[in-house]
Amino acid sequence: MIGVRAAVADDRAAIAACLGDDVFTRVEVAVALELVDGALAGDPDYRLQVAEVDGAIAGYACFGPSPMTAASWDLYWIAVAAPARGRGVGIALLRAVEDEIRARGGRHVRVETGSSPAYGAARRLYAKAGYPEVGRLPEFYAAGDAMIVYYKAL
Repeated sequence: MIGVRAAVADDRAAIAACLGDDVFTRVEVAVALELVDGALAGDPDYRLQVAEVDGAIAGYACFGPSPMTAASWDLYWIAVAAPARGRGVGIALLRAVEDEIRARGGRHVRVETGSSPAYGAARRLYAKAGYPEVGRLPEFYAAGDAMIVYYKAL
């Protein structure tokens, strides 16, 4: 069974472990952990939820209100540990994030990801969860790696 809850400071190492495989680059991991640290320190711009499977953290999501908007939010990161992939952890996290956003008065979620093969699972997750692709910026991250933008009304 998958449980989702708010992250606490003691979760940092397990969250970092979710980022430690071949999907994310060293720079991406550093940026992700910067947001994690901000959320754990109480920065109101970032919120963290973790998913647990059999009592162990199997994934996390970082999200927050979009600056200068009335009710739009950004999903900054969602990562599932390699051994837990394909078990519904990503969709459980995404649904929990949507529930919290709704509870806080949010009405829209924006997600950005890359077009490289490394992000294929993420793109499939967003499609499965009903996130329509609303834009593409060619060559945004690197040659051949576009930024894909998804935007969902809740």
